Amino acid sequence: MTSRVRIQEAAIQRLDDIYQYGVRQWGANQSEDYLLGLFATFDKIADHQVASRPIPAEFGVQGYYYRYRKHMVYWKTLRTGGIGIVTVLHEKMHQITRFQDDFNLMTNQTDTD
Repeated sequence: MTSRVRIQEAAIQRLDDIYQYGVRQWGANQSEDYLLGLFATFDKIADHQVASRPIPAEFGVQGYYYRYRKHMVYWKTLRTGGIGIVTVLHEKMHQITRFQDDFNLMTNQTDTD
């Protein structure tokens, strides 16, 4: 992954949860492959190789999202020109409170990576 991608603290926790769940369900190899696919997706987002969509205004945050298999990757553009991965939520976890909490954490952190 390039330095143009910054993974916010909440997203790191979500990625760890995804990995742990995958290990329990399908084993370490398959879980690692899924995580590597997510990281490759982060780079594709930074390289503008995928079409992300703006987050709907009713969510009250500015940013974008992209679907990777069963997960939604939420991200925003940083002042440095890179991207910040704010959170990664399973399609069934798509709860506005988790989403807004993760975005608020990102807003409160500096984005000078």
